Amino acid sequence: MKSSKRMLALAGGIAALALLSGCASGSSGDGGKVDQLTFWLSTSTAQEKGYQDLATAYEEKTGVAVKIVNLPYDGLQTKLRESAQANSLPDVVRAAGIDPLWTGKTVDLASIVDDDANKIDQDIIAKDDDGKVTSIPSDVTAAGLFVNKSLFEKAGIDYPTDPAKAWTWDEFLKAADQVKAKTGAKYDLVFDSSPSRLRAYMFTKGTDFMQQEKDGSFPTDAKTVDALQDFADMNDDSVMPKSVWTSSQDPNALFKSGQVVAYFSGVWQSSDFASNITDFDWASAATPADPTHATEINYGGNIVGFENSDARGTAAKKFIDYMYDPTNYAKLVTTNGFLPVETGLDIQYPFESQAAKDSFALYQKEIDAADPISSSYAKESAKWAVEGKELGTDPTTAEVGKLINGQQSAKKTLETITKYYEEHVG
Repeated sequence: MKSSKRMLALAGGIAALALLSGCASGSSGDGGKVDQLTFWLSTSTAQEKGYQDLATAYEEKTGVAVKIVNLPYDGLQTKLRESAQANSLPDVVRAAGIDPLWTGKTVDLASIVDDDANKIDQDIIAKDDDGKVTSIPSDVTAAGLFVNKSLFEKAGIDYPTDPAKAWTWDEFLKAADQVKAKTGAKYDLVFDSSPSRLRAYMFTKGTDFMQQEKDGSFPTDAKTVDALQDFADMNDDSVMPKSVWTSSQDPNALFKSGQVVAYFSGVWQSSDFASNITDFDWASAATPADPTHATEINYGGNIVGFENSDARGTAAKKFIDYMYDPTNYAKLVTTNGFLPVETGLDIQYPFESQAAKDSFALYQKEIDAADPISSSYAKESAKWAVEGKELGTDPTTAEVGKLINGQQSAKKTLETITKYYEEHVG
């Protein structure tokens, strides 16, 4: 049974959550002045600072306090569901995803998105058929390629750092193989075992991988089958280890070991590498374009306001409007090390690591150069939630693992994945 139809928490647990909600603090009802908002999020202490600074500035400007409640990541979505059942939602949330259980209770943010002054990237915004915007991404993430810079330098081989000069996949693999041969590295590449990273690869190969038609279907073709087979063939325990996709070996740890030439992951690794890689130099390289300049653009978080009452809904929207004012949003992005959803901002990240600074700059170029298909999944998944549809557990990683192990064909793998999608969100 789908999770939206499951019985949720006991009434006592739900009632306890009301103490955290916007309805339990600030002003009352539809009438009255709102003097405090409640903002739920789940983030690191470092990234909470940007939101705390924003809340402090907002209170100084408006007199309205914003109480930030930082919840564990694994529990936030559950607490939101329980709170929706108890009619005790917070005023604002930075949610990991959009849940059909509470989409009907949200404030329409279309006027913020449509304000030309904010320069919010329209390609990453999902609207329903009536033009309502349920959420605005707090930031975006993107998939991309990291290299062991020390190994490339030792081998005397260059790598592109400009999307306009990107490798094809064959060119990358040839270079990586040369680096491996000259330096004694163990693998050319490791690749996150993630549907998101696979989508990025398939998009760069020029396919329409998992693109939904108006009738709800997810058609495929021979080009897509061939590209998936190419990906599986790289998992041969020489180019890439089979164990990442078939038995959950950690690709991050493999790359950090210094024995891997390159790692296909995402921008969030930049801060980790800057702090935790000390035995070699690393860098971001341009993602291969073969022939499409593409990545997988996803949402770091979804900013949502709730219509707990007319007054509270209006107050929540005013705070979100303040958040996305370019001056305020630039401060948030800078403090938290986000990739922005607004264009034209002058962001000077406070990283000490030059590699991290260069990495963020390259990711921004990658996003600017990316084909619109790059943000298709993020937009579609938000739309599914608005329509009350839930994907559940994506079978992609498990099915591709079977392909890599020789248990099924690329065609069968795609048929299984698309059938699941069509049954759940078709």
